[in-house]
Amino acid sequence: MAGLRKHKKYNWKETNLSFFGSDLEKEIKKASAQGEDAWKGAGQKEGLKVWRIVKFKVTHWPKADYGKFYDGDSYIILNTYRKDPSSPALSWDVHFWIGKYSTQDEYGTAAYKTVELDHFLNDAAVQHREVQSHESQLFKSYFKRIILWKGGAESGFNHVEPEKYEPKLLHFKGRRDNVMVEEVTLRRKYLNSGDVFILDLGLHLIQWNGKESNKDERSKAAEYMISVKSDRSGRPKLETVDEDGLEESHTFYQMIPPGLFGSKKPRRAAEGGDDDTVKTFTKVLYRVHEKKGHDISFKEVARGRMSTGFLDPTDVFILETGFHVYVWIGKEATSHEKGSGLTLAHEHVKHSKHPFLPITRISQGPHNAQFEACFEDHDPIGSKSEHEGDCVIL
Repeated sequence: MAGLRKHKKYNWKETNLSFFGSDLEKEIKKASAQGEDAWKGAGQKEGLKVWRIVKFKVTHWPKADYGKFYDGDSYIILNTYRKDPSSPALSWDVHFWIGKYSTQDEYGTAAYKTVELDHFLNDAAVQHREVQSHESQLFKSYFKRIILWKGGAESGFNHVEPEKYEPKLLHFKGRRDNVMVEEVTLRRKYLNSGDVFILDLGLHLIQWNGKESNKDERSKAAEYMISVKSDRSGRPKLETVDEDGLEESHTFYQMIPPGLFGSKKPRRAAEGGDDDTVKTFTKVLYRVHEKKGHDISFKEVARGRMSTGFLDPTDVFILETGFHVYVWIGKEATSHEKGSGLTLAHEHVKHSKHPFLPITRISQGPHNAQFEACFEDHDPIGSKSEHEGDCVIL
């Protein structure tokens, strides 16, 4: 993309979260939250709100762009809803989303401001950490589709009109409702026969169907082209081509350079992709406990099948399922334990085989169906989750 500097890939997993937790910091955050312009009116009525972090500032993200994320940025997403349609009481889920090229400053600000937003909502929100391309099902449910663009606020991204449009190559990969859309480098080596790609030339969009691509990828790509045409006042020409039989002279191939060392032809099969979930993982429960001298212990207390009887309201517990990590905050836990839960979960997961798993922080009291489904004594009525709330049942 012209005008964008190449992103440095930051190791955001090394971001220090240890500043979370002190009583003084909590009071500072409460005062800061009341003075944060971005939070004015937040969570007062049902609906979705999205903010982007720009140079330590929380900035409103346009509603027309909800579901679109730049891989060089971090975002905060707030969903306000009613658990009981007959009750006026509101509930909240607040997520911070991390792009893989987001800087540590951006990621740290998003994490800090997410806690601040929770304080603004009287500590009643459920907090979530989301990582690009490894988002939770709850997060995905907010958007008709998630589109990952290259660039971001720090790269100098600017809106470009279709007539001056720099060509983009979009990759569609997945099945059913989990088809992901991501901008990839405009080079032939990024094509593969197992997926669908769209070459966006501004006023001409070409959908290229790999010969091994599935109907869901083709359908989602077609829907995307129609939506783009509508967004651009019906001006773009739409074209769909199949890999088999497509001549090298076609515009699609002519506009995509093969690269210095790249083949002129696509790879034969789709890439497996990064999957950090462990399909046969046995869930593990850890206890976070403050000992004398304010030292914090982190100890495994249960593995495999378990009941809610392991949860002690005087402590904090971390449940790792292989699909998700939950931080459960007991009502009587010390402030040090409460403040250490998210940090310890973050530190534990980043050194595991699945460092990109979603992390959810919940407080004792309000029901959380996915978390509760991980225990033997949960009420299964109405549960339809294949993994019983993101838990692997072994």
